[in-house]
Amino acid sequence: MESVGNQTKSLKAILDEKKDQRRVLLIYGRDDAQHFTIDQQESLNEFRDQLEERDTDVIVLIASTVTEPDRWYLMHSDFKLNPAEDFVGWLVGKDGTVKTSFTSPMAPQELFRIIDDMPMRQQEK
Repeated sequence: MESVGNQTKSLKAILDEKKDQRRVLLIYGRDDAQHFTIDQQESLNEFRDQLEERDTDVIVLIASTVTEPDRWYLMHSDFKLNPAEDFVGWLVGKDGTVKTSFTSPMAPQELFRIIDDMPMRQQEK
């Protein structure tokens, strides 16, 4: 699982690099609600092989480490981030578009069902 808080590249640049090659599960959590972020990460840890099988990277963002340009990007793009949310997750397809969003940790099995139902994933099998 990646964190972009200490990266020199913008979140948009990172996502652009992954486009057409990887899916991205982007997780955002406020500092005072990190338990949601931790719960999501822990639930995914035992499924790393299934994430890799589905070409899915996980990027974790903690509010206090998100740069202003990245926060602006999340708020004014398809992500439509509401900074008041304690926790938000987005599944980004290989085409770079947001496929689903959620405001509480998602069970890995549900995430995999959504990915497996995607037309591009069907072609990969």
